[in-house]
Amino acid sequence: MTKASDLFVQALEREGVRYVFGIPGEENLDFLDSLSRSNQIQLILTRHEQAAGFMAATYGRLTGKAGVCLSTLGPGATNFTTAAAYAQLGGMPMMMITGQKPVKKSKQGRFQILDVVEMMNPITKYAHQLVSADNIPSRVREALRLAEEEKPGAVHLELPEDIADEETAQYPIPASIVRRPVAEEKAIRFAVDRITEAKSPILVIGAGANRKLTSKMLTQMVNDYGIPFVTTQLGKGVIDERHPLYLGCAALSAGDFVHRAIEAADLIINVGHDVIEKPPFFMQHGRMNEGTDHHETNPVEVSAGTQVIHVSFRSAEVDPVYFPQLEVIGDIANAIWQMNNGLAERERPNWDFSRMMAVKEHHDANIAEGSDDERYPIYPQRLVAEVRKAMPDDGTICLDNGVYKIWFARNYRAYGSNTVLLDNALATMGAGLPSAMAVHLVNPGRKVMAICGDGGFMMNSQELETAVRLKMNLTCLILNDSAYGMIRWKQANMGFNDWGLEYGNPDFVKYAEAYGANGHRVESSAGLAPLLAQCLNSEGVHLIDCPVDYSENDEILNNTIRRLSAAI
Repeated sequence: MTKASDLFVQALEREGVRYVFGIPGEENLDFLDSLSRSNQIQLILTRHEQAAGFMAATYGRLTGKAGVCLSTLGPGATNFTTAAAYAQLGGMPMMMITGQKPVKKSKQGRFQILDVVEMMNPITKYAHQLVSADNIPSRVREALRLAEEEKPGAVHLELPEDIADEETAQYPIPASIVRRPVAEEKAIRFAVDRITEAKSPILVIGAGANRKLTSKMLTQMVNDYGIPFVTTQLGKGVIDERHPLYLGCAALSAGDFVHRAIEAADLIINVGHDVIEKPPFFMQHGRMNEGTDHHETNPVEVSAGTQVIHVSFRSAEVDPVYFPQLEVIGDIANAIWQMNNGLAERERPNWDFSRMMAVKEHHDANIAEGSDDERYPIYPQRLVAEVRKAMPDDGTICLDNGVYKIWFARNYRAYGSNTVLLDNALATMGAGLPSAMAVHLVNPGRKVMAICGDGGFMMNSQELETAVRLKMNLTCLILNDSAYGMIRWKQANMGFNDWGLEYGNPDFVKYAEAYGANGHRVESSAGLAPLLAQCLNSEGVHLIDCPVDYSENDEILNNTIRRLSAAI
């Protein structure tokens, strides 16, 4: 016979789990005791359950294996909800394990008791309360199966205190060997026909394409056939963005150079489209009315004659602006491989990319503007350029959520998959530092930098202690404007008065030092580069307080870029 909590840990070990992130409570002390005897799984004790969830989700994003996090009942479980939504919308496999009072008998009334399973149902792929030790192997296997299959997401298991203490004769269930279904041959043939018949095809790379084999196959397609490509924010780095056929990232919703490039296509190969992201283009049923200035009305509309091929694991979710004419459904990497093979058997089409490449020249010139701006506090264009120069090819930046995310998505070239971790799904604040910590655990030899606004950083700043305690090597760059900058930008764009978004900050250098980290402050624009190099090449946890000037955000992002791109 085996104690239930021991069996639970054995089931996790059988699944290859290496870390459990979180904060135990009274109701899961049995589980904690069982975990203490594991030679395979390390407990990463955090300072807040939300941060534990962000770390587990990021671990899942990087590895494809569900990250596991632990909390107690009640307030511990409610603190997981933001991280659950983060993983669910962002397609990151994650398992949450929460404790609960005894379910067979209890003498504490309703103290701390919430219906956590019902609470988790809307924001997970699967939520289940364990009511028998015998069910642990099957429920753990089923939860992890669902978490990891496309589209990955969050799952939840509740382990009540009395169930954890039960005895059982059951054993862990091994994972089955699974191969994803591949796209049907006729769909591939139809897709190849339309690509070869097109005059100016373009690849749009989205969130679902951010998989290792998909990156390889898409790179081959671009190299072999010369099809230009753009990305969404969550598609960054799938193909090395130093590629001469990279036309940009749809960081802005509309009116950027990338949208002009998409408009020049008569066929869009939309790879890994996910409705959680703002669409980089809108389809339309009828033809545009003659005489309308479409650059001003809706800069992301494509012509009614433009065809769209949807290539993804799942069929398209149709809405008023997205209704693809052809769908290629199945494993994306395999579908692109089949399409590459099909294109190899055809005569090389007489494609014309002159318009797209002309747009690219203007795009690249615009990206370079301001990269050497000497004003201080530092301007975003200079900031992004210096971070890019400081980071090695395989270095990873982990963005929190704020207006700087647009600047980095647009101006920072990603050289590989998952080297730019940003959240364009839930778009939550507070995930930047925990994400960087998870990157360090998965790839301890790589340079990693969390890039956070002062507002987002303070939402999980306590995890500096966790990073110091675990002797991590990472840099946290705080972009300090003493305000909620993203909302301030939106406020200006909507014509409202500048009001209600400013606050005070601690002395971030002293704050870092209080946790045992190394605190630094940028004193000039010229001082940023050497400071970044010093921190990235030194051991330990480094925090950089970097004052930024966002005063031109509204003019540049909402007006200048729109005007310049419309004039091409």
